[in-house]
Amino acid sequence: MNDPTPISRSVTAELDAETGALLDRMAESLGISPAAYAAGVIRRVVQSEAELAAFAQVGIDELDRGEYILHEVVMAELDTMVAKHEARCRA
Repeated sequence: MNDPTPISRSVTAELDAETGALLDRMAESLGISPAAYAAGVIRRVVQSEAELAAFAQVGIDELDRGEYILHEVVMAELDTMVAKHEARCRA
């Protein structure tokens, strides 16, 4: 969790007492400062959120290009597949 990356920005956040105590306990359990722990947590969450946003953007771009299938069409195809399967099972 100790990242040698130089500090380029400082962020101040207000925490409720319970969250502050948990932050202190977690940092202490890792042998680092609460600030270092918070920086690592923020880094991981921001990276995760950025990955999720990029993943969602792929779908949004496909929709914008008209690359999608309507729900009704998918359900009709599934109904046809189920009906064929059921017919085979009864045969």
